[in-house]
Amino acid sequence: MRPPENPATLPFAKGERLKTVRHLGRLFAQIWATSPGLVAASLVLRLVIAVQPPLVLLFTKLIIDEVVKQTALGAPGPAIGDWFANGRLTPMLLLLAGEFALVLSRDLINRAIQLVDTLLGEMHSNRVSLDLMRHADRLDLKHFEQSEYQDKLERARRQASSRSTVLSQVFGQAQSVVTAVALAAGLILYAPLLILLMAVALAPAVWGEFRFNRLAYWISHNRSPERRQLEYVRQIGASAESAKEIKLFGLGDFLAERFGTLSAQIYAENKKIGIERTIWSASLGAISTLAYYAAYGYIVWRTLNGEFTIGDLVFLAGSFSGLNGYLQQILIGFTQIAGQSLYLDDLFSFFDIEPTVLDPVDPKPFPQPIRQGIVFDNVGFKYPESERWITRNLNFTIGAGETVALVGENGAGKTTIVKLLTRLYDADEGRITIDGIDLKDFAGTDLRANIGVIFQDFLRYAMTARENIGVGRIEASGDLERIMRSANQSLADEVIEKLPQQYDQPVGRMFNKGQDLSGGEWQKLAIARAYMREAQIIVLDEPTAALDARAEAEVFSRFKNLSSDATALLISHRFSTVRMADRIIVLNEGQVLEAGTHEELVALGGRYAELFELQAAGYR
Repeated sequence: MRPPENPATLPFAKGERLKTVRHLGRLFAQIWATSPGLVAASLVLRLVIAVQPPLVLLFTKLIIDEVVKQTALGAPGPAIGDWFANGRLTPMLLLLAGEFALVLSRDLINRAIQLVDTLLGEMHSNRVSLDLMRHADRLDLKHFEQSEYQDKLERARRQASSRSTVLSQVFGQAQSVVTAVALAAGLILYAPLLILLMAVALAPAVWGEFRFNRLAYWISHNRSPERRQLEYVRQIGASAESAKEIKLFGLGDFLAERFGTLSAQIYAENKKIGIERTIWSASLGAISTLAYYAAYGYIVWRTLNGEFTIGDLVFLAGSFSGLNGYLQQILIGFTQIAGQSLYLDDLFSFFDIEPTVLDPVDPKPFPQPIRQGIVFDNVGFKYPESERWITRNLNFTIGAGETVALVGENGAGKTTIVKLLTRLYDADEGRITIDGIDLKDFAGTDLRANIGVIFQDFLRYAMTARENIGVGRIEASGDLERIMRSANQSLADEVIEKLPQQYDQPVGRMFNKGQDLSGGEWQKLAIARAYMREAQIIVLDEPTAALDARAEAEVFSRFKNLSSDATALLISHRFSTVRMADRIIVLNEGQVLEAGTHEELVALGGRYAELFELQAAGYR
């Protein structure tokens, strides 16, 4: 993916590029909300410092003119005391003191601005990161299971910690404009022709900056998939989780080669634009330098003709040089800000994504307790941007207090059913009810508060053992008695008792003093997390895949005894586990193929009996 050669093919139509500038207002509102006091302090300090450069030049002009004047009058006496006694040094000393105060205060104010901007930048970065996390929490699961949204999230993450500098640039621009206006006032008074000359000289540089800012953004925007791949390869190429497999399969060179290929592609594009930008900038900078010295020669010529004093010469030369620099900074700065606003679009476009799985305006209370059960009524579902139905005309019930096991080959729709039951997705057809109430009529938080789910790919939190269980019911995470009870129910207490600090032991290898656990030990902590929820509905999706047969049998024996009042949905490929269920539902291509107890299904001699016999034969 190479940068476009024709500027007409650059991203965003002109109208769209202008629309991205609107994000500056959103950014200002966001930063103002972060700390109004620091924003106000930055603005006031910049306003004060903006008027200092022309004032310093003015003092310099007055000092030089005073020196020339006093030189022409001759010395009042041979000693310095004669100068003081005569009073002729007083104006000079006052002017020097004034300029000294301006220079000294400028340094102090610059340091204050740097401090304020640093504090504001860190506060804003933290705020945006928090907002990003909270907004991500609002979004649907589909936003994390599609590459398009993952690219948007990746771009937003990259911008979250660096976009506060854009507002500093805007404030800096305002400061430069005030300074430039003050400097231009003097030039207009003496030589207005210089202003026109300067504007003509700067136009090519502004065009060049604008073009290359757009090119740089184009690469950053369109390389998001490759950058995600790069970060993925970087992560798995040197992580504790992947180390064993990489060594066993000898993948080190393969991953290193892939990283090198991806990084070389991105580097080549950045290098090409960097070289082009340097050449253009040097060429256009030479034009500005030529214009400056032409104007400088014009000022010197008028001074030689007696139209300007020496002080005027210094003032005008300094003003023109300063104004040239400030106008370049302002005009090029505006193109940079316009370019940065493209990156702001990466950030705010993610915040503009809205969830589609929404709570009802007037949610109904969740049944306490569940009296009838769960009904899947002609449920049909296909994943976004897919034409394949995962489930279609799916009908089954789970009675209140009943334990139902779902059985089926991979792709039969078992995990999708769990996602639909927990409203991580909404069904495209039909409806799912609990005690006759459609899931869509419950508030999402209320529904999920009454469902405890553990997936096979559960998270392993790099926290303490206590916290790994406590996250199952975060509002009760300080209740150690409840945590210990949940650990006992899942057999995790046996794991925790062996740890040096027991419940306060950090687990996992990510942080210092963390102690890693085996797959089965992690799984017991995860199952304890589900018990911690003390929910009316418990869903276990392949929860014991890493446990040995004895541990699995004991876990499910306890589960059966402890969940007698709960409505349970169990997904497993192990028939020794599912036979404990009150009823077994066999799925095939998203529909119910068979249903009954273990004994009934074996006697039926259908798909379940076939699968059971295949698995049982492996143990003979």
